[in-house]
Amino acid sequence: MSQKIIPVIMAGGKGTRLWPLSRSSAPKQFIQVAGDRTLFQATLLRVADRSLYEAPVVITNQDFRFLVAEQARDIGVALSGILLEPVARNTAPAIAAACAYLVEGFGEDAVLQLLASDHEIDAGDLYLDAIRIARDTAISGKIVTFGIRPTEPATGYGYIEQGDILPTGARELRRFVEKPPLAKAEEMLAAGGFSWNSGIFMCRVGLLMNELRAFAPVVLEAAVAAVAKAHRDLDFVRLDPESFAASPDISIDYAVMEKTSNAAVVPAAFAWSDLGSWDAVWKLGAKDEAGNVVLGNATLVNAENSLIVSRAGHLAVQGVKDLAVIASEDAVYVGRLEDSQDVGKLVKRLAAEVHTAKLTETHPTSYRPWGGLTALLDGDRFQVNRLFVLPGKRLSLQRHHHRAEHWVCVKGVAEVTIGDQVRLIRENESIFIPQGEVHRLHNPGKIPLEMVEVQTGAYLGQDDIIRLEDDYGREKA
Repeated sequence: MSQKIIPVIMAGGKGTRLWPLSRSSAPKQFIQVAGDRTLFQATLLRVADRSLYEAPVVITNQDFRFLVAEQARDIGVALSGILLEPVARNTAPAIAAACAYLVEGFGEDAVLQLLASDHEIDAGDLYLDAIRIARDTAISGKIVTFGIRPTEPATGYGYIEQGDILPTGARELRRFVEKPPLAKAEEMLAAGGFSWNSGIFMCRVGLLMNELRAFAPVVLEAAVAAVAKAHRDLDFVRLDPESFAASPDISIDYAVMEKTSNAAVVPAAFAWSDLGSWDAVWKLGAKDEAGNVVLGNATLVNAENSLIVSRAGHLAVQGVKDLAVIASEDAVYVGRLEDSQDVGKLVKRLAAEVHTAKLTETHPTSYRPWGGLTALLDGDRFQVNRLFVLPGKRLSLQRHHHRAEHWVCVKGVAEVTIGDQVRLIRENESIFIPQGEVHRLHNPGKIPLEMVEVQTGAYLGQDDIIRLEDDYGREKA
């Protein structure tokens, strides 16, 4: 392949379909569903071959900027840009902004590949063959989508009807079909010529901009203005809020793909899933002789065809069939696998209740540009956290009006600033930060630093952080 492809990875979604592991502040692309990589990291690794791909561009929600940067750094994948969406506006405005950004550096003839950050894909030979066909078809002047060969009459996916074969090996795209009822899905599979809509696209930058200009001009105008007025913030490109917000909220399928006459589809047989439900996770998982998929610590007796996931204690499961049992640090979900597409309804109900809304929003572990923290215990006038600070990173120089803090070093060496004093705190040593005192925590070592933090006081909210200096340009906690 002579021309390299520019991957554009869309990582801004805040879906909670894999609740309770995924939350609005830590959606599924940034969590480890199975294995030792997040779905976002797995996506980055699929486009890491620099003989085939340029360094990727990521477009994400501004709330996830440090998650994106840190997870890419963790696996050693360099990014050519991180575009930050100031507001959610669906896939068409995000893609239009990526095109406006790329055309400046690579020109209209550059070939881009649009990828979701939360799909599970077997990137073997079948995948690479499909990529080569798509690249040749994109160069010939088509917007190419990847159609996955159906393995069942799934009702959770949209479908694509294929037409005649093209010289490159791709096929004409006849039409898109919305997520069908079961009878319609069975009818399409029996007829043949239909594939699942993967949401993966490839095309020339200039062609996609021209199609946006023809079918969704307001979207393109807003995106071009948002890029033109964007400003740099560390390693990020912040799209102009006012310009980007002027775009309609619309998907790329509705804005362009269902209207263009320049579409083609590459039928593909590689394994693919959007992991849109716990049922999808079960289908992809390694099963025992009874059909169970177990992720984490669990003991099963008389269990069949079930998904058991534990991110907390040990799960003991007995006498169940066709169930999903998912335990995070602070919540447990139990439901039939066949109903797992409807987890969103349950999450909406939880979000509507004051005492459960937090369970849909934040995870006990949250990430910061310096590392992150896990909430261990939340009591009356006290809170216990585990802090983890990456090598060479430091927290902001700050103080609190309403709380004092005790820090205990459990791994590594901490450099602690209190007032005008600087001390090194080693493992099994502790230090006290009085209420109102200026302080800072720094990891000067080469291994991650872990601290146990005990906060005490009348008010322990994150908005009681007054930053005096910050390496990351943040104003709030």
